[in-house]
Amino acid sequence: MPFIPLSEAAKNSWIKDICLVAADMDGTLTQQGKFTASLLQALENLANAGIEVLIVTGRSAGWVSGLAAYLPIRGAIAENGGLFYPGTGEVGASLTSLAEPVAHHQKLAQMFRQLQAQFPHIKESSDNQFRVTDWTFDNQDLSLIEIQQMATLCAQQGWGFTYSAIQCHIKPPQQNKGAGLLTSLSTIESLKYHSKQILTVGDSPNDQDLFNPEVFPHSVGVANALAYRAEMTYRPAYVTAAAEGAGFCELVSYLLS
Repeated sequence: MPFIPLSEAAKNSWIKDICLVAADMDGTLTQQGKFTASLLQALENLANAGIEVLIVTGRSAGWVSGLAAYLPIRGAIAENGGLFYPGTGEVGASLTSLAEPVAHHQKLAQMFRQLQAQFPHIKESSDNQFRVTDWTFDNQDLSLIEIQQMATLCAQQGWGFTYSAIQCHIKPPQQNKGAGLLTSLSTIESLKYHSKQILTVGDSPNDQDLFNPEVFPHSVGVANALAYRAEMTYRPAYVTAAAEGAGFCELVSYLLS
């Protein structure tokens, strides 16, 4: 199914019903890896209009707990659906049940070492010390074939695997952004939104569970999502004209117009 330009969404009535924007961070909110003044203003404008924002990112628990407290957002989901941190700065909640967190982390590290033995050029990400549910390594010019081979090796050992333009993730098999968002919606009283009131936004394969139309009927990809169109099982319904954070700001202008 081809991507539909976001400008077409403005002609549909559903855009007026959006109350919650669930958005990826890196490559979706960021512009060349940074938050811009335009993005911060867009988040403020959404908050002032009564539209809540929930960041759904693969970044670590340590990073995300701080972001949730400082940005004008409802909260943030870390580690591709692993944990939820409210924007009030309160204690976060685990979305993935771990019987033995320390042993879990050790097993993740062991799986990474197995991958590294076959792909010695991969490097552990700097934020693993702040992670709880998954393990990451940098996605630096890895080929799609290499990524697919790594996913197969992880599956053989009972692990899930996903990737973005930034990082590759070894994770629990059922942990993903879509599942984490659904758990948050069902367990956090103030997030009791109907699926038709939610707009999901992203840019890469680890966002694809947010694009499942049977679960989240309204979704948008920023323009850089086009580079991954052949690699995603689920694709966003609409795409912005601009890439990265500029594309998100473009989306906000439609939501507030």
